[in-house]
Amino acid sequence: MTTQHEGAPPTVTAETAAMARALELAATPGVPLGPNPRVGCVLLAPDGQVVAEGYHRGAGTPHAEVDALSRAGDRARGATAVVTLEPCNHTGRTGPCAEALIDAGVARVVIAMPDPNPVAAGGAQRLHEAGVEVEVGVLEGPAQALNRAWLFGLTHGRPLVTWKLATTLDGRSAAADGTSRWVSSKAARIDTHQLRSVCDVMLVGTGTVAVDDPALTVRDADDQPLAHQPLRVVMGERELPPERRIFDGSLAPGEAPSLHLRTRDPEKALAELFELGRRHVFTEGGPTLAAAFLRAGLVDEVVAYIAPKLLGAGLNAIGDLGITTITDALQLEIVQASVVGEGPDANVRLVLEPARREGN
Repeated sequence: MTTQHEGAPPTVTAETAAMARALELAATPGVPLGPNPRVGCVLLAPDGQVVAEGYHRGAGTPHAEVDALSRAGDRARGATAVVTLEPCNHTGRTGPCAEALIDAGVARVVIAMPDPNPVAAGGAQRLHEAGVEVEVGVLEGPAQALNRAWLFGLTHGRPLVTWKLATTLDGRSAAADGTSRWVSSKAARIDTHQLRSVCDVMLVGTGTVAVDDPALTVRDADDQPLAHQPLRVVMGERELPPERRIFDGSLAPGEAPSLHLRTRDPEKALAELFELGRRHVFTEGGPTLAAAFLRAGLVDEVVAYIAPKLLGAGLNAIGDLGITTITDALQLEIVQASVVGEGPDANVRLVLEPARREGN
């Protein structure tokens, strides 16, 4: 889809570099996660120089294109807009970005990925009809990865679920006396907090809250809370003491809201969280909660930290799945394997996804 315009556009190299920068802007820490995609935009002059940058800061705020255009002013005329998601073509809390780009006199728009949301799609076609040159697919893979939870929600109508576990080499999450601090290494725990920081829900069961009393906050390498915190959710019907740390009730910077979902049904819990605008659930619950989500087929990603330790006895990392024969085993595919930490602090880190069976 191309339309000629006066003046040569920036080079392909400049546009690709600008798209990489737009993706960085889209991933700016502190931007609220949830039902809206993360989007960045860079405006380039015909000579490839950056005119302005912008990114979307959450629901109700200017979209990335409008944010960049407001900073560019008249310099936007004749520019190339490099944006990580197809400009929207509908009026919601804000006006259509495609029209804003046309009105600003932008000559060319380079897009990483088309918008799969039928409500907002059509911006590229609208730009083309207005005589704006359009190119789609520059760094599309990284753009999809950035918004994978949002894309998953559009397709499945529920949040993406990541289950994290820390286990010894023989599959134990705690020793026979119940001690589990620490099965994983310090390096693995720091890595876990980085994973928590890109999710919008931390989910555990009532048993974990009753026994371990976790804070479920996201902290940095110095154990200080980050400014952005996910919603802390405990799931289950058991009554819990109000003094548990998850119910601290404080909304000071670096602290997080909490919610008790009084259900044991993973599907109902995810439906409620989806209605609340949550799109990525990170669960570190115990073996009972993990087994419930796995039996329901509602685990989309597994992150496992395997410590080079042997216990021989103790708490299993996962509860009964009702599997009695090896041919019925839940098969996972290794997506990524790495070592976190060094020397005695090293853990193997595996990222896995449920294997696709033939016919699926």
